[in-house]
Amino acid sequence: MEKKVKRIGVLTSGGDAPGMNAAVRAVVRASIARGIGCIGIRRGWNGLITSDFVPLTSSSVSHIINKGGTMLYTARSLEFMEEAGRAKALATCRLLGLDGIVAIGGDGTFRGALAISRQAAKDGMDLRVVGIPATIDNDIGCSHYTIGFDSACNTAIECIDKLRDTMQSHERCSVVEVMGRHAGYLALYVGISVGATAVLIPEREPDFEKDIVEKIRRARLAGTTHYMVVVAEGAGSAIEISQRIHDELGIDPRVTVLGHIQRGGSPTARDRETASRMGYEAVKVLAEGTGNQIIGIQNGLLTDIEMEEALAMTKPFQMDRYQILEALTNSCGPDF
Repeated sequence: MEKKVKRIGVLTSGGDAPGMNAAVRAVVRASIARGIGCIGIRRGWNGLITSDFVPLTSSSVSHIINKGGTMLYTARSLEFMEEAGRAKALATCRLLGLDGIVAIGGDGTFRGALAISRQAAKDGMDLRVVGIPATIDNDIGCSHYTIGFDSACNTAIECIDKLRDTMQSHERCSVVEVMGRHAGYLALYVGISVGATAVLIPEREPDFEKDIVEKIRRARLAGTTHYMVVVAEGAGSAIEISQRIHDELGIDPRVTVLGHIQRGGSPTARDRETASRMGYEAVKVLAEGTGNQIIGIQNGLLTDIEMEEALAMTKPFQMDRYQILEALTNSCGPDF
């Protein structure tokens, strides 16, 4: 006979992403609709170690679907990486009577979920975990889309559109660094959307002469007097790239590091809707007796994938988008 799920916990971990609140809201309300109690674990996995929790009701999550950040806060926990730390976390799960946990975050969050699930099984405890991918980098292998990516892109695009005005007025080159330590999805998507002169991503070793210097020269010969270079943080330092542009072309670039502004702000419709669907699906998976799954999107459809299998999956970078960028800037000159 299947064990009835009576109470689940929900937490957000790792870097925050717009839409996390929408996912929390969906988990809470989908749980209530099924007669399941819901406990909010604050400050990620560390909240389970320190018993930092709050009971959540339908009214607790009212008016948060449009807010960035996460009402449950987020943190990274070194202690949780150790078996002793996870033992403390499991003690909190027993105290609260949790049958399952919905973990909202990225790859590190999911590895933590798998680790506590394995330790619970070893201790003879039936604790099911489900992950919801939320990261602005869009770099989760098992899901074509992650909550927060669209919002972060729109924030970066809005900032660069404003930079365009002043760069055009002063006939300058702008080097903009966007987030993406290990993945260039954000930089490439934004670069295409703003008509950048050049984009540098960690997935592709740059040829400085070909990828930047020649593109700026070609743009100048086409009559352009202002230029935009978008750099993923994992592809190099915007300050160093700016200095090389100055040394090789004699122009005076301005550097803008967008930083954590990309994480904030009201989530877009896409992120609110995706988060709501994923939150609902996570509760459904737990209620139906399945555990150790990650909710993902494959070819536009929701899917749940066994966690170990999901974490082993890799995400091939869509280099065809880089080819599109090349074609659109090389044929007619950039928009800057």
